Amino acid sequence: MATLATPTPAAVAGSDAKSGLWSWLATTDHKRIGTLYLWTALAFFLIGGLEAVMIRTQLARPNMGFVSAETYNQLFTMHGTTMVFLAVMPLSAAFFNFLIPLQIGARDVAFPRLNAFSYWVYLFGGILITLPILFQAAPDGGWFGYAPLSTPAYSGVAPGSSELKMNMDFWVAGLQVLGVSSLAAAFNFITTIINMRAPGMTLMRMPMFTWMSFVVQFLLILAFPPITVALVFLMMDRVFGTTFYQVAAGADPLLWQHLFWVFGHPEVYILILPAFGLVSEVLPTFSKKPLFGYNVMVYSGIMIGFLGFGVWAHHMFSVGMGAVADSIFSLMTMLIAIPTGVKIFNWIATMWSGEIRFTVPMKFAIALIAMFTIGGISGVMHSSPPADLQQTDTYFVVAHFHYVLFGGSIMGIFAGIYFYYPKITGRFLDERLGNAHFWLNFIGMNLTFFPMHFSGLLGMPRRIYTYDAGQGWDLFNLLATYGTYLLVVATAVFVWNFVRSRTRGAVAGGDPWHAATLEWSIPSPPPEYNFAKIPTIGSRYPLWDLKEPTWNADPSGHAVPSDPSDLQEETASHTAKALGIPMPYPTAKPLFTAIGLVVMFGGLLLFRDHHAVGLAILLTGAAMLIGGLYAWLTSPLE
Repeated sequence: MATLATPTPAAVAGSDAKSGLWSWLATTDHKRIGTLYLWTALAFFLIGGLEAVMIRTQLARPNMGFVSAETYNQLFTMHGTTMVFLAVMPLSAAFFNFLIPLQIGARDVAFPRLNAFSYWVYLFGGILITLPILFQAAPDGGWFGYAPLSTPAYSGVAPGSSELKMNMDFWVAGLQVLGVSSLAAAFNFITTIINMRAPGMTLMRMPMFTWMSFVVQFLLILAFPPITVALVFLMMDRVFGTTFYQVAAGADPLLWQHLFWVFGHPEVYILILPAFGLVSEVLPTFSKKPLFGYNVMVYSGIMIGFLGFGVWAHHMFSVGMGAVADSIFSLMTMLIAIPTGVKIFNWIATMWSGEIRFTVPMKFAIALIAMFTIGGISGVMHSSPPADLQQTDTYFVVAHFHYVLFGGSIMGIFAGIYFYYPKITGRFLDERLGNAHFWLNFIGMNLTFFPMHFSGLLGMPRRIYTYDAGQGWDLFNLLATYGTYLLVVATAVFVWNFVRSRTRGAVAGGDPWHAATLEWSIPSPPPEYNFAKIPTIGSRYPLWDLKEPTWNADPSGHAVPSDPSDLQEETASHTAKALGIPMPYPTAKPLFTAIGLVVMFGGLLLFRDHHAVGLAILLTGAAMLIGGLYAWLTSPLE
């Protein structure tokens, strides 16, 4: 049986030979771009967490005056926006970038420069939305931005000024910029998965994370156009004085809600399916068993994506759509629970009778199953219009979606971080600190969000910045605040572990977990070219073929064992040039182009109140964007 080489500390250090600021600004390496996504998204995760701490401090006791009502509106708007668009989605994108080419046996993504462009657009779009909070001018209309409340008629005028506040303008422009990033990445990954799989890597042999990522890219492409239309309408109303959302001019007051939630509910699955994919990699590895019901897991993921576009109006049961519409969306909401339940039972079956190792990533994966089940059950409760009418806009809904997004997405992402950190950096995260982080995070999460079910059932509305005593909410709010402080401690432990282990963690080999998929067949961290020889794949579990040649891991019975010579680790000292492998040419042109795009939107923000200045900045940004694209598209790729 062939053995896999373990890189030495010198090899690990040597893998970072390309260093310096310029190498990062000009990189087109999918692994480095994934690393940039990871660090940036974690920074925004900390910012969103700080906003949550301030929110919970204000609500810890009745009639608190920790922040003003205006500041509170900015905090809860930015907390939701940051966590959804700037933290969880980009954390998933970090794994898309790093893992998809490795899992399918490719040397890079299909369009490396477009990949770099998507990251820089994300970074600058996030800054555009976040920076105004430092000047108390952050978006303040809710992360859902309901129009007509976010139109000029209701968004308010700055004190002592005749100018309309720009708070929501930053939100509208920032989300449009972020949409460009998401769409660019989605087309890139779809092309990569379809066209760049290694020989023998059929669709039904792809790792489950790649499959769930594949579904997510189609959700992005189909879900972002509706919200883009909604945002363009709102931008036109706010900047150019149109009346798309002006009810007095004949507009439908529900137009925004339909456009937003046609995006908003598929967005839930954009956030959760990558975590499902990561957990589906962790559980088989630490159960030492193939994933139970692989085919059904694939089909259930596709079905979740398909049905996700048919449930949006369960967010709108209180608007009076009528019995027929309520019934249809109620049934669709119940129906989507079936493929989700399939995944949960298949994960449990994967662990059943397995040789389970309770590592930190395994604990986070099991926590996702438990916490997401709670969130899923409360979600099915919202499929009943009469029940939803009582629960809507209460803290019961806040509890529900935090069990889905924190208990689901964040738990799954942490499982992925602990699982793939050795592959990304070549070093392990500290297991003792990881266990401390898990238990503090698990207890803190439940202490924060479980009491919200009770305060919501007692009638506590969402989005209020203070409340009077004696309504039965006091204890539950205090417990939720204590839980938030515990999450702060957990996050501090994680940050210390994450940063410290980068240079001081135990050195990991290419396959420290004894995993089954292609990414573990190469050194840790991977060389710039990924694979010195593109492997030929014979089953879903090529590394287990190599280690257990008598066990055909593909249940179809038609697999040809993967060629061991294709799966041998190359030494980390080889360079792409020495091996004669063409690699994408590093360039800062995507960065320059992204700057032009954001400058153009900055000019649009100023256009309403300062026409000449705004127009000059807009045209400057447009020139940078067009010039950057021209230079990008007329320069050689390799």
